[in-house]
Amino acid sequence: MITTGKIPVLRSAVRAFVGGAVGIAMGLAAAMPAQAQGNVSVVRDAEIEALVRDYARPIFKAAGLKSNIDIILVNDPGFNAFVAGRRMFINTGALMQSETPNEIIGVIAHEAGHLAGGHQERLRDQIARAQTMAIVASLLGIGAIAAGAAANSSELAQAGGGIVMGGGEAARRSLMGYQRTEETTADRSAITYLEATGQSAKGMLKTFQRFQNALSLSGTRVDPYRISHPMPRERIANLEALATGSRYFDVEDPPALQQRHDMMRAKIAVYTQGQSAAARLFRKAPQGLANQYGDAMATYLYGNLRSAQKKTEALVGAQPKNPYFHELLGDVLMKANRPGQAAEAYRDAVRLDSYKSGILRIALGQALIATGDPASLKKAVSEINTGLERDRENAMGYRYLAQAYGQLGQIPEADLASAEGNFYAGRYQDAKVFAARAQAKMKRGSPGWVRAQDIINFKIPSKKRG
Repeated sequence: MITTGKIPVLRSAVRAFVGGAVGIAMGLAAAMPAQAQGNVSVVRDAEIEALVRDYARPIFKAAGLKSNIDIILVNDPGFNAFVAGRRMFINTGALMQSETPNEIIGVIAHEAGHLAGGHQERLRDQIARAQTMAIVASLLGIGAIAAGAAANSSELAQAGGGIVMGGGEAARRSLMGYQRTEETTADRSAITYLEATGQSAKGMLKTFQRFQNALSLSGTRVDPYRISHPMPRERIANLEALATGSRYFDVEDPPALQQRHDMMRAKIAVYTQGQSAAARLFRKAPQGLANQYGDAMATYLYGNLRSAQKKTEALVGAQPKNPYFHELLGDVLMKANRPGQAAEAYRDAVRLDSYKSGILRIALGQALIATGDPASLKKAVSEINTGLERDRENAMGYRYLAQAYGQLGQIPEADLASAEGNFYAGRYQDAKVFAARAQAKMKRGSPGWVRAQDIINFKIPSKKRG
């Protein structure tokens, strides 16, 4: 089941992102509407996360990147991806609009090029140099203005004003030029990674053609020296020879992977665009599994729960080892207020899930809580804690954990879980209040007491913009 939420981005990270994150879209301004508020609107879903990790794993290996890079799904309809720190952000719009796995794999390869090339760190240096250029130009201009005033020379004063404005523009253009160079480097690195993994660059070219078409349809005239990315036509021209010259150019995605991709698109469409979105998306293949999956989810969200259960059970019958069909069945049964049966469905999902997603464990724990059985509450605590060990920053998981502890009468543990949930949701003041309450009832020096102290001592980031 798709859930949405916010993850906090420290103001220092926001400033670095606005000036220094690198991505695949046309310019920095398009990269992040949500970050301006200091939070990223994210999507959590076990199925989508597993698929994207499968796309990324061989690319990261080819790029020499370690496996500690988090891939965050951004709740945004635009076609975009970007990196900030050790995180790669991919919009749900990019996932839904991409018709093949290869298109998204090309996007991931490009972003991996930024990470492997250390572009963010070098871009911060370039930003500092550009700021220095602008400051020097301002000082020179102010000096000229002052000299003109002292000499009663309007021409000298006007020249000083021109220096101030011209210096800032020159610094900005220098920075944009540097970013365009890094984008070109990331494009070429992406081709290398795709070649090393035996995959086609056709999807990557299609992505840039999409940008070119969008720019042409907009009728907008763009100054190529005032954007942070190469013009789409230029990117395509630079990469086409390399891409088409590869022996893997005509390699297609495996049918099973394409099916998983289509089911992911159906899920995102239904959750973000409404009841008939999946049907529109797969109108040319109405009998396909992806459309059936979308129909079952749409019925669960907007229709009759008995019908949704019947459709989902048909999916389970078609692919009994698919954990996400069992997860959907659990979602349907939970909504129908049958938590005991839902727990069984989620338990099947957990058993079949080779990716060991914490999300599925937490869903199982939620169902066990809803049964109201004291023995099930203890099992819920165990399941949710196991899920949180694998997904430490899952704020929703802590909320359910606090609920289970509270019903068991373990109030200090419930307060600490509430502190953790608020902390990872970015509600730091509330987290400190719950941590203090928990700590007051815990043995000094115990693991829970120490964790509460860490939250209490956490310095809340300033809200001032830099």
